Amino acid sequence: MEGGTFTGHGNGSKVDNQILQTYQKNFVQVQSILDHNRVLINEINQNQDSRIPDNLSRNVGLIRELNDNVWRVFDLYADISNSFIKPMDASPEGSNGKATQKRIRPY
Repeated sequence: MEGGTFTGHGNGSKVDNQILQTYQKNFVQVQSILDHNRVLINEINQNQDSRIPDNLSRNVGLIRELNDNVWRVFDLYADISNSFIKPMDASPEGSNGKATQKRIRPY
């Protein structure tokens, strides 16, 4: 990386600073969520080890929050991946005629 630009693979396209800042922002968000998940997992384990009914009941909500966080990380990585793919799809070398789709989360 030189001069604030990034040379893409294959097609020689340049990705500007704004796009790189967006990637960095997404990676910072991912790391923050993963750090929070570590705290949640520790609390879940402590509650489980305590065998106290209120703590075990609290785990239900903590596990839901953990699950939601995992999906948020998944969505952030999907957005990052799609951001890399879009410039390649726009180029003649990367175009394969297929639209990229984001995975729909089942509820």
